[in-house]
Amino acid sequence: MNEWSQMAKDQWDQFAADWHKRSENMWEKGSRRTILPLFTRFVGPKSGPVLDAGCGDGYASCKLAVGGYQVTGVDIAGEMIRLAYDRVDDRVKNSPFPPQFQTGDVSQLPFEDGRFSGILCINVTEFTPSPLAALQEFHRLLKPEGILLLGILGPTAGPRGHSYRRLYGEATIQNTMMPWEAKQLAEENGFTLLEEEPVYKEGVPASLAQPLPVELREALSFLTLFVLKRG
Repeated sequence: MNEWSQMAKDQWDQFAADWHKRSENMWEKGSRRTILPLFTRFVGPKSGPVLDAGCGDGYASCKLAVGGYQVTGVDIAGEMIRLAYDRVDDRVKNSPFPPQFQTGDVSQLPFEDGRFSGILCINVTEFTPSPLAALQEFHRLLKPEGILLLGILGPTAGPRGHSYRRLYGEATIQNTMMPWEAKQLAEENGFTLLEEEPVYKEGVPASLAQPLPVELREALSFLTLFVLKRG
């Protein structure tokens, strides 16, 4: 494991307990509430296996499993994976395909080519040393015309603070990639954009943002969701 990945593992292990306390609210009422409805609109439970890349404590994976999806969740932090398995209650265990979880680096995963019909990757590629390598790996893992739902933090989203210490020449785990950069990088490397959906920062009404050019909408977002089809 390289230095960046080790730092990311160590920091997300430390953040895991706090993340676990907040994850249900994030997915049900907060910034992540629109993600699964968007994903399930493009990827159905009968499409085939799906990958939750950077699954955290497994909230989304478990919810997808209850909906009939065959899900594998991967996260670099072992503590996140432990919490993900703790989340597997009787309802999840009794789903058609209980989710499977394992540690791993999203830029280099131990799955065969074309294994997945869909990949969910939310606020993960911004925390990799090479977003290009991560996107190339997702392209490899997806079936032809498979769907990647990529979520990228907006330019003023709080988690971007992880990159601040780079200004002192220190190693960080945030690569500062902007939403427009992620979209262009994906389109230049085998993906076609099907839909773009911003999740606006608190206090920004959609009625204010929607008439603006896409670049300004991204600037007002907490994160931007890109639905991308593998070529």
